[in-house]
Parts: sequence; C-alpha cells; structure tokens
Amino acid sequence: MASKGISATVRAVKGRRILPTKQALVLTEAAVTRIKALLLQNPEACALKVGVKQRGCNGMAYTLDFTTKKEKFDEEVLQDGVKVIIDSKAQMSLLGTEMDYVTDKLSSEFVFNNPNIKGTCGCGESFNV
Repeated sequence: MASKGISATVRAVKGRRILPTKQALVLTEAAVTRIKALLLQNPEACALKVGVKQRGCNGMAYTLDFTTKKEKFDEEVLQDGVKVIIDSKAQMSLLGTEMDYVTDKLSSEFVFNNPNIKGTCGCGESFNV
C-alpha cells in the first residue's frame, strides 16, 4: 500500500531517558490520535507498519506504511486501541523509542525520539545506530 501523506523525522534523545516498557515502541497521545485518523481514512488497513531502510546521508531512515496483516517475525504494538506493526528488520533499532506526532506552522509529521541513535543528518530524515 502506498503511504500517502505520512512522513517521519528522527530525533536523537539526549539528556532525557525514556522509561522502559514491555513494548518495543511507545506512542504519545498525539501519535495515537493521528494513527486512528489515518486508519479511518484507509479502512482496508488494519495497522500502521513502521520499518527502516537504507537511505539518506546518515545510513537509515524510517518508513511508514499501511498494512493488512502481520508477517511472521514482525512485532505488534497495541496501545489505546491502535495497532502498530514493527517490521522485523527495524526491531533492534526501535527498542525504547517514543513515536510522537508533531504539528507546527510549516509541517505535520511523526517524530521518533530514539535513544539508540548515534547520529542524525542535518535535515532529520536519516540516522545511524
């Protein structure tokens, strides 16, 4: 499924500890609200799938897409009635990450506050671990 209108930015978390949970990914209230809205617009999808791919000047970038099923080794995160699937290749780089949805005057996007990141590019699109 094509991911229309879904963008993501990465932030390295410095000086702030995200509390460990049993889930690999924690969603903020804003992220839950936005994912619910996106899934309502795409009734054939059962969840939002988060992955990583080789891209950008720093090595890896997040991907967001709609999915209709969970693959064999994918991780499923259920929070406040929202289902997010983490691609098996992205699980280790996402452990302990907080997924937020941020809106300002110029943009609206998902932001990943990831404590595992060692560096990011200037635009915030790619990262390395």
